[in-house]
Amino acid sequence: MIARLAAYSRFVKVEHTLFSLPLLFSGAVLAAGHLPSVKLSILIILAGFGARTAAFAFNRVIDRHIDRANPRTADRELPAGKMNLLEAWGVGLFGAGIYVAAAWAIAPICFYLSPVPLIIFVGYPYLKRFTPWAHLGIGAADALAPLGGWVAAKQSFTHVGPALWLGAFTFFWVSGFDVIYATMDESFDRSQGLQSLPARYGKARALQISGVFHVLAFACLGMLYAQAFRISSVALLTLAAIGGLLYLEHHLSDDVELAFFKINAVLGFGILGFVAAGVGGVL
Repeated sequence: MIARLAAYSRFVKVEHTLFSLPLLFSGAVLAAGHLPSVKLSILIILAGFGARTAAFAFNRVIDRHIDRANPRTADRELPAGKMNLLEAWGVGLFGAGIYVAAAWAIAPICFYLSPVPLIIFVGYPYLKRFTPWAHLGIGAADALAPLGGWVAAKQSFTHVGPALWLGAFTFFWVSGFDVIYATMDESFDRSQGLQSLPARYGKARALQISGVFHVLAFACLGMLYAQAFRISSVALLTLAAIGGLLYLEHHLSDDVELAFFKINAVLGFGILGFVAAGVGGVL
């Protein structure tokens, strides 16, 4: 039993929830001006965990034949036969169930809106079959995290402008680092007729486009600070650090493990610190 649970955890890479949780809490802090209550925090964590699990599982199911053909991904649980398709669907539906139940427990508006991310989770893996701009699909999926945190705390879209800037940052940030991740599969994608910016334009040009995305992401944070935050030296220093991390992500793009996973994990919590300092209610 423990071995199967470990396999399920590896299948959906539970540790990657660290990318989404700071964004969810950033949206909640931005809405309320302070950290959520213990009860709401637990529900946000459950919703984030469930949504992330569902998104990863559905992506793995939809891409299982592609993953089997790609030497880099052939050893993943599903293409390698370490899990069967029924188990994979079960993990995805389990995650979706936790997410929807947590959304219902937070507020009716969260429950009514809960299908929107699920639709995007199922839809965006197909984009690589049709367009080199498929990276924008995962950007759109993750951009919903700070908006979800906002709605969880405020239970409305009243004065949602700051959350939209945070969502726009997330959209460009995630789209940009997904381009960096896709450079590992440039040759494979091209050989299989799959669409990505590296496959279409080559690694160098794709990284330039990713850089533009990240400049736009940083600009969105600047707009958030200018329009919604109190003057705060801590927030400005954190904003500068975020800019430095975005630069490092590109400077070290040949080391995808470092650029994609480690730097982005730190950057996510940097965003939470930036928002907390900016609203003045936490730092």
